[in-house]
Amino acid sequence: MEAALAAKFATLFPHFDERQRRLAIGAAARSLGHGGIRLVARAAGAREGTVSCGVRELESGEAPLGRVRRSGGGRKRAVDLDPGLRPALLALVGPDVRGDPMSPLRWTTKSTRQLAAELPRQGHLVSADTVAAVLREEGFSLQGNAKTVEGAQHPDRDAQFRYINGRAKDFQAAGDPVISVDTKKKELVGNYKNAGHEGHREGEPVRARTHDFPDADLGKAVPYGIYDLTADTGWVNVGTDHDTAAFAVASVRRWWHAVGRDTYPRLHRLLITADAGGSNGYRTRAWKFELAALAVETGLEITVCHFPPGTSEWNRIEHRLFSHITMNWRGGPLTSHEVIVNSIAATTTRTGLTVRAELDTALYETGVRISDGQLNALPLTRHDWHGDWNYTLRSQEHRRDGVLPIPPRTEPAPAATG
Repeated sequence: MEAALAAKFATLFPHFDERQRRLAIGAAARSLGHGGIRLVARAAGAREGTVSCGVRELESGEAPLGRVRRSGGGRKRAVDLDPGLRPALLALVGPDVRGDPMSPLRWTTKSTRQLAAELPRQGHLVSADTVAAVLREEGFSLQGNAKTVEGAQHPDRDAQFRYINGRAKDFQAAGDPVISVDTKKKELVGNYKNAGHEGHREGEPVRARTHDFPDADLGKAVPYGIYDLTADTGWVNVGTDHDTAAFAVASVRRWWHAVGRDTYPRLHRLLITADAGGSNGYRTRAWKFELAALAVETGLEITVCHFPPGTSEWNRIEHRLFSHITMNWRGGPLTSHEVIVNSIAATTTRTGLTVRAELDTALYETGVRISDGQLNALPLTRHDWHGDWNYTLRSQEHRRDGVLPIPPRTEPAPAATG
């Protein structure tokens, strides 16, 4: 009998949890009657007390628990045995206090392992897993930095957004283009690690350089983007030199000759929305100077509306064009300018975005200064609302050297004689 029970238990026990095994040996003991507890205990390799416990559970008539152990069973949690553990942990992860001033944790990241290593110094023995469990209970989670702090908010910020939106609707209703412009983050050209993941065989990742020192021969890529809000199309001028105002306007010029004039054959005016700073900033004189030349060259009346300072993330080009370009080339080194241009041109979205790209190898001089005379000579009309952020450049010839023509001198009319 004992051998038969042992063989039966050996077959079934691997499929049972703790409570099911206890009930099974209890049922076997009950069926054998007197002496069954001792016999079953030997056959199952369990304590007689465990078998007796199984018998009592069966005879109690309780409904199934739906779990292995009763509520409260098992080893007590560390936070229950050590009431001071939770407050000590919360003090370490507080936003202002990072532990004792002499603790090395004060100047390190707050990972669960580092927290678990610091707590024993305060008399709390705990593992990294327990630290993670307590932090989850307190509403903590792994989070990165969030770019939300913009400094002082301009009082006319929201009104400027409404003004830009109103001007854009007017232009689009008239069939005139509205473009959003900006320079994307400069990219190192060469076999450098690029964020993201690609599918490769296990253990065969793309090998990239350890250090990100710029390659003297390949240099960097400077992508300047133009996003057409109406047509949902992008155009990127990939420069190899400096991000200057001349480069920014040259990018708009290239877009006009390659795309704009064919898309809008009856075009006579253009609206550009741009950030407040950088090569196309509202304080950049060279930006206005070069746009005035473009207006004369193309015959366009060019209106520019700048986003208020500190609000560049609201620029449409950031999340309608640049974000998709970044996702498209993620996970692979940008080994050449050709790879960058082709990766940008291959960017599409399910909503219909298409992108064209060209390489611009021209050199752009830095440190160009525009004098007061050159600025005053521009055919520029500032709008009534925030003329520093909103202005229009007319297609009108002007002196680029800043020397205004002297008006002809007229002789006074002779005095009438009696």
